[in-house]
Amino acid sequence: MTQPVKVRRLTDTEGQKLQRIVRRGTTSTVRYRRAMIVLASAGGNTVPVIARLVAADEDTVREVIHRFNEIGLACLDPQWAGGRPRLLSPDDEDFVAQTATTRPATLGQPFTRWSIRKLLHYLRHLPDRRIRLGRETLRTLLHHRGITFQRTKTWKDSPDPDFDTKLDQIEYALTHRPTPTFAFDEFGPLGIRPTAGSGWAPTGKPDRHPATYQRTHGVTYFHGCYCVGDDRLRGVNHRRKGIDHTWAALRSIRATRPDDAPIYVILDNLSAHKNWRIRAWAGKHKVRLLFTPTYASWANPIEAHFGPLRQFTPANSDHPNHTVQTRALHAYLRWRNTHARHPDVLAAQRRERARSRSERGIRWGGRPLTTTA
Repeated sequence: MTQPVKVRRLTDTEGQKLQRIVRRGTTSTVRYRRAMIVLASAGGNTVPVIARLVAADEDTVREVIHRFNEIGLACLDPQWAGGRPRLLSPDDEDFVAQTATTRPATLGQPFTRWSIRKLLHYLRHLPDRRIRLGRETLRTLLHHRGITFQRTKTWKDSPDPDFDTKLDQIEYALTHRPTPTFAFDEFGPLGIRPTAGSGWAPTGKPDRHPATYQRTHGVTYFHGCYCVGDDRLRGVNHRRKGIDHTWAALRSIRATRPDDAPIYVILDNLSAHKNWRIRAWAGKHKVRLLFTPTYASWANPIEAHFGPLRQFTPANSDHPNHTVQTRALHAYLRWRNTHARHPDVLAAQRRERARSRSERGIRWGGRPLTTTA
């Protein structure tokens, strides 16, 4: 005589879990009905009785019972695969992802980037491996593989052999000796022309500047000095950059500390900053020059303060001459030093820091950001 279909003996853990699902319910109707089938069968109910209980076909009840006897509670969550069979194998998907991230010129195509249509046409007409898929399938595949359409970025690695040493010296000065530490750099060139910017205006009626084609005023350069300890930014405008102006700025910085104690000055690698006469003078007057690594001017803390200076003074301006422009710069410096902790100033500084370091993903100190696995 044929034995009736029945679940095997439940373990204590299985019985408790099934009872909890049946009593408390679950968000999945399939899971709830399957748990009821298994629990009813364990209680001695026959297949026809269970089928009427859960309003299912008797073959469905038998299938659930057999699956429970084979794989246990995993049968409560069936892995159904709906839809038509997959046309792409895992190898094909890998090939599509690799092709999408390869420059078209490398594959003999006469363009520099793929579009969805171009990539799809290329995949469909490969002589030795034709891949048939639609545009939406291709777009979905690339999305699941984490491949998105992005702007190309550039970077420049520093060839400086003393890269870490210079950054350590700058970080030490900023962290442990902020009071006698200064940052110096030039900002410019500053021309006399209408400069685009941003500001509040009625919708569809932005402020407009006249076009200019004759620029006969020349340019100037803002020579700025940032005192780290006092959080103050000072500067003066000159017609050009050169050794004389750099030397004069360093003498002014040295004069702000009449106690004859050593001071630190952070500069970039402009030739006017590294002249032998300036180096000799610095060694004689206890001025330690800290040069940023090659191609790493972002390490100079004054760069973050040039961002607000550019945003609030030259941008959105139309100065008639350099005299008016210089007065506007110095007026902003007076306001900035009075409101050094103003939210607008701090926000502009944060944006400038992010802009200067985003290309490299570098935190302060020059170390790459650590990634967690």
